[in-house]
Amino acid sequence: MRKLIDDVRLIFKCCSLYYQDGVGQKEICQILGISRPTVSRMLSAGKELGIVKIEIRNPDNLLYGKLERELEKIFNLHEVIVVPSSPLTENPSLNPELGRAALKFIARILRDKDLVGVSMGSTLQSVTRADFFVANKISCTFVPVLGGVGESRPDLHSNYLAQEFAQRFGGDCVQLFAPALFSKRSLLEEFSKEKTIRKVTDLYRKLDALILGIGCADAEHSTVLQTGYVDNRTLAHFGRRGAVGDIILRYFDIDGNTKNFDDFNSRVAGINLSVLKKIPCRVGVAGGQNKIYAVAGAINGGYLTVLVTDVDCAQGLLNFRKDFSSRKNIFTGVQT
Repeated sequence: MRKLIDDVRLIFKCCSLYYQDGVGQKEICQILGISRPTVSRMLSAGKELGIVKIEIRNPDNLLYGKLERELEKIFNLHEVIVVPSSPLTENPSLNPELGRAALKFIARILRDKDLVGVSMGSTLQSVTRADFFVANKISCTFVPVLGGVGESRPDLHSNYLAQEFAQRFGGDCVQLFAPALFSKRSLLEEFSKEKTIRKVTDLYRKLDALILGIGCADAEHSTVLQTGYVDNRTLAHFGRRGAVGDIILRYFDIDGNTKNFDDFNSRVAGINLSVLKKIPCRVGVAGGQNKIYAVAGAINGGYLTVLVTDVDCAQGLLNFRKDFSSRKNIFTGVQT
């Protein structure tokens, strides 16, 4: 059994849900992915540690605790984890704190025999390389939810990252032997009928969790641009049509809508977004001010249930929410 009752941040969240929000212990089990006895022990530990007195306090990091709870309530997310921002401003998505927090969360919620989807990107690559010791082997299977065989930057692709996660957790993985992007939708449709491909894609409807990187639509920070799936001209065209980011190579606008990008999105070999939304636990990992709008669009589109982010992005999301209408007009071109 993992020593979850040593996790002060998790104890704080458990106590906050129970005492401040009036959430029952059974519901807390579902929200945090822990057992009923663990919830009971955490509530007791909250009193012993002085977290629960007249009010609920987080002795480790009161500021981040309040920020997490505020974001959870405003954006209706199951859980938000906020870490310090990276001093490496040139690429905040590679913040090692993000990687450690993501691995810690994943280790907490996964169970033996779980099926776990894995997307692509430099952020998830940094998660697989984070300095975090997985104490107990978890016999789950990691599933790539996007093609990308024999293409540029294979170390950022779903197949490679599924292998890396399997090694970290002592689990297994499968491989999707398909290009990430097809030249024609009709070619993708025919290719998807192949038995070897369907053996993997049929697992998508059975996934228990999904680990997602969130890409942004600006040329300076776009992994999709780096991997060659789009060029500067195409990315600029997407920007004029309101694109703020992508998940699994599917572009979306600030509302999370994908209609303006269907011609591109429909040629991507991977999990369908309608299927994605039915996965119980969808963990988005992203940090930095350059990811604020991308994360907001992903949340608005209903693609995430859990967010692991840094202070810069978290505070930016709150500021964004306070003035959503005017910020929306920036991307749609509507004049006020």
